[in-house]
Order: sequence, then C-alpha cells, then structure tokens
Amino acid sequence: MSRHVAVIGAGIVGVSTAIWLRRAGVEVTIVDRGAPGTGTSHGNAGVLAACAMVPVTSPGLLQKAPGMLLDPDFPLFMRWRYLPRLLPWLRKYMSHANDTDTRRIALGLSPIVSDSVEQHKNLCDDLGLGDWVTQSDYCFAYESRANFDAEHYTWALRREAGFAPDLIEGTDVRDYEPALGPDITCIARMKHHGYIRSPGGYVQALAKAFEGMGGTVIQAEVKDFDLSDGKVSGVETTQGTVQCSEVVLATGVWSKPMMAKLGLNVPLESERGYHIVFEDATGGPTRPTMIASGKFVATPMEQGVRCAGIVEFGGLDAGPSEAPLKLLRRQAAKAFPNLKATNEIEWLGHRPAPSDSLPLIGQVGETGVYTAFGHHHIGLTGGPKTGRLVAGLITGAQVNTDLAPYHPQRFT
Repeated sequence: MSRHVAVIGAGIVGVSTAIWLRRAGVEVTIVDRGAPGTGTSHGNAGVLAACAMVPVTSPGLLQKAPGMLLDPDFPLFMRWRYLPRLLPWLRKYMSHANDTDTRRIALGLSPIVSDSVEQHKNLCDDLGLGDWVTQSDYCFAYESRANFDAEHYTWALRREAGFAPDLIEGTDVRDYEPALGPDITCIARMKHHGYIRSPGGYVQALAKAFEGMGGTVIQAEVKDFDLSDGKVSGVETTQGTVQCSEVVLATGVWSKPMMAKLGLNVPLESERGYHIVFEDATGGPTRPTMIASGKFVATPMEQGVRCAGIVEFGGLDAGPSEAPLKLLRRQAAKAFPNLKATNEIEWLGHRPAPSDSLPLIGQVGETGVYTAFGHHHIGLTGGPKTGRLVAGLITGAQVNTDLAPYHPQRFT
C-alpha cells in the first residue's frame, strides 16, 4: 500500500498533524464522529500558554486537596458517585505531587508549550490563517502581592524555564487593565504569549485548509483497528473501513478505549472543564487574564468574553453540574464588576488527563499506530508542536526533541 495515514480526531492536535503530513506529501484522512473543532478544542480559554509547564500536582497538593473539595468557593468539584471508579487513577495522579516528579514533568512539558505562538504561526501563516492568532501578554491577577508570593514554587519553575514575569502593583493595575475590580492589586504579566479569538472556528478553518491541500475529512465513529501480523492496515468506522498504512490516535480522553484494543491500559481520566461566554460583552479584559483566586481565565474573543476553568471529576457520561457554573459566574462578577453581556453560553468539555500529566506521543511498538493525546490543560497550546513531532516520526524527518517522556507504553 502507498503511504496513507488515518488521523483519528479532528481537534487541534489531529488537524495539526494532518496538515504537517500533507506538507510532506502524505495522503491523509481525518476521521472523527464530530465535525472539526467542535469537541474539547472548541471549549477552552484560547490562550497560547507558553509558560504552562508546571503541572497541577505540585508539592503539598495531597494535604490541600480535602480542604479544596470541601470549600464551596474553591474551583474543584467531585461527583461523589464517581469516586470509586476514579480512585485507581487518582492514587497514581496524587503520587506525583512531590518536588522530584513535578520538576521532571515540567521539563517534559516545556518543549511542547514554550514556543507555542511560533508553532501556531508556522502552522497557519502559509495557509492564510495568521489573523486567527493574536499575540499579547498573558496575565495572572492576584488580590495581593502576598498571594503572588505564596505561589513562589510555581513561579520559580517558570523562571527556570525562561519565563519571568513583570509585576504590576497598586494603582498601576487599573491603568494596565481598567476592567479589573478593586480586589485585584497585583498582576504578574507574561510577555510574548498569545491567544486564539475563536478556538473552534480556528480549528474549523485549519480543517478546511487541510481539505484544500488535498486532504480528506470523514465524519464517522471509529470502532477498531485492522491489525495484520501486528501492523495496522486500516480502521473500522461506522462509514466502512478506511485503509491506511499508519494511524494517528488524537482523540483526547476517548483515546483510552482505543488503546485498550492494543492491549494497553492507559491511566487517563476526564477532567471536566466549564466555560461561559458572555456574548457581546463590555467591561471585560483586553487580554487573557488568569484570576488566581478563582483559577479561571477570562479571554476577549470573537463572541465576547469567555471565562474558562473549574475542575470537576465525574467521568464522561454525566451532564453538566450547576455548582461549577454558579461559582464561575460569581468569580467573574467579582473580578470584573462592570462586566455586562447580551447573552450567556454555557459549555462543558473533557480535558484528557493522564495520571502523570504528560501527553502520549510516539509509536505503539511497531504497530504503525502513533499516539498524540493526553494534553490535559495544554491541548490548544501544544497541538501544533505535537502534530509536527508526530508527522516527523511518520515521515522520518529529524525530530529535535527527546520524546522519551511521552512514550505511549510508559505505563506498562
């Protein structure tokens, strides 16, 4: 068979991979049960967060977690009925909340995220889509300098990775960002970042450009791999079999059952994330702003201001909960007291969270199945870089990144 790659997943990672493969002259078909850019890649804060290499599982989390869960104003929620199913993953996840593992994970994440804006521009500029990427500061807003100093461990790791903030304090805060409420008295400003003004629209535009390059997009559900002598030869879908020489698995948290078909049990859970779009909003921020007390990001977007964040554990099947959305509204109103909108749009999505916070990037044995999933909070940020790496692995191009931290069989 001539080389033909099937990419399972039409989010930012899958579409990026497909574009880089087409640029190398490879025949590519994207398969997804939904339209491009309508899943997790649609519902995020839109930030190209180059400094986002520090995992949630930092030292001290184990001691703090119970208090976080019991605090109605802390953005962490649990559907308690799901806890028995979550526990095996949760034990592994929390075992990494120590200095050694946190530093190891940060070193692993840094190559995927640290040049995010450049990677997005490399992906889309030649396609005439560069206007989707807005270069800007990325700000962390704190109620006090003491609150900023309390996160010294995280900021020290960011500085070690080359990301040192500028601090804006006192009355200068309102001069810099007038929309912020009086409770915010300290901003840590990260320069040389950026955001996407409509993440879903951006991925849809990339997918359309991919089709213009001769690629194919099929809307169908993938059921299984066709393996002969341990090597993939096709994927079985609800629209028939797609013959292929290689497969890229880039379908986020839904990659777990597909990996099970290869005999691999990946400790991967859904970290349920919420957003509210305040349509046609006034009184919102002029650049992406992380409100530290609420652990959410407010971003000016095409539709209005999107506030995205909150962590909830409860699996893939349950519908949205009211409490996270109510908290997000309270936190947004407190941070931006003059925020007004013509309408509000609520959304729930599923971040793919591996137990060690590192994505799975690489080939599964010699099967011809390549993984490109598990990006947790950094899917949009790291999607183009991941796609470029996987395309390089498939085509034999030089990959100037140590891929050992992302090995798809590391959990065995």
